[in-house]
Amino acid sequence: MALQSMTGFARADADMSASSAAWELRSVNGKGLDVRLRLPPGYERLEAPARQIVQKRFSRGNINATLTVARTGAAVQPVVNEEFLRDIADLSKRLEIQFGCAPATADGLLSLKGVLDFPEKAEEPEAQQAADAALLALFEAAVGSLADARSSEGAALRQILLGHVDTIESLTLKAEADPSREPARIRDRIAQQVRLLMDAAVSLDEQRLYTEAAFLATKADIREEIDRLKAHVASARSLLSADVAVGRKLDFLAQEFNRESNTLCSKSNATAVTVIGLELKAVVDQFREQIQNVE
Repeated sequence: MALQSMTGFARADADMSASSAAWELRSVNGKGLDVRLRLPPGYERLEAPARQIVQKRFSRGNINATLTVARTGAAVQPVVNEEFLRDIADLSKRLEIQFGCAPATADGLLSLKGVLDFPEKAEEPEAQQAADAALLALFEAAVGSLADARSSEGAALRQILLGHVDTIESLTLKAEADPSREPARIRDRIAQQVRLLMDAAVSLDEQRLYTEAAFLATKADIREEIDRLKAHVASARSLLSADVAVGRKLDFLAQEFNRESNTLCSKSNATAVTVIGLELKAVVDQFREQIQNVE
């Protein structure tokens, strides 16, 4: 399974013996898998098997599925609720006399809910089972189309994410190669700062000052952050090439990228490295925003 997005749309329809049916599926991102089914009255029995079909194909995403069924066979004879119709007609007549309302029309009365009923023709058990199987097969086809749509968007998303990873790697290498990290540069900068302090306060303990300076130089070293960023870049590329759902792992990796970027900025002792760290944070934010839509 290639990288999948969690957004997509699919529709599948078919004509059956006495009806036409259509499934529409919409998927958006979510922390887990949430399936919501909208079925016509009398088709609630399809909910459990339909959920199983979705759960076999997807692990994350908010998925809404709607089934529409329209009868195409012989017209169903309507049944008139004559007692209810008579009561409504009498009420309409009283309103006309007492309040001057416009007289009710036949089509107006018949359009009221509860006056006309179109009863469903009872199906034989075998016919119902066959119809259910056909509807579930149609649903499975729609789910397959949704998976294709999510995969197509996932392929485009993968290229965007790989571009972000390339940028993160480039900035990491740029920080690693920055001249401010050369030992001689660090030594000269610290020595200059020590001389300024010694000139300002002759009572300072020179040996203690140099010890503290050495400690600060060690603390300011970003070698570990650079090494971890490189390792995270390799992990990201591996995950983006995996054949399983990796959205949660990529989200965790984005947090690690962000942590190393923050640490690099806080430990930086040069403006150039700080600028690189800020650029890293911006790219990592873009990376993290995009992966919220990865299954």
